Amino acid sequence: MDISEVSKTSGLPASTLRYYEEKGLIQSIGRHGLKRLFPGNILLRLSLIALGQKSGFSLEEIKSMFGEKNLTIDRIKLRQKADELDQKISELTAMRDGLRHAANCSHPDQLDCPKFQKYLKVAQHKIKREKS
Repeated sequence: MDISEVSKTSGLPASTLRYYEEKGLIQSIGRHGLKRLFPGNILLRLSLIALGQKSGFSLEEIKSMFGEKNLTIDRIKLRQKADELDQKISELTAMRDGLRHAANCSHPDQLDCPKFQKYLKVAQHKIKREKS
């Protein structure tokens, strides 16, 4: 596939494809005139890159997970990222619950609500942990 076909099929601009190639995430297999040519598995590789980015991996992390010749993926890094996402989901769930409680709390002043005070203490503890 030439770069314009890959761009059209993937929805990525040619500049992104050139950037990915510059970063070593994808590799052209030659040229047809001035247009880069890519192997048949390029769309799979681009899908894996997109999934990796959506999952929170940096482009460097994604690159390091790909094998040199094939699309082997480091399962240990996948498990580590899944663990990070579990932690983030837990934190976001707690934040959502605190916001919903504050929005629906029957106390005239949410700051006087014991349950909301508990959420504030958890947040304060987290801030202290991140600074140390």
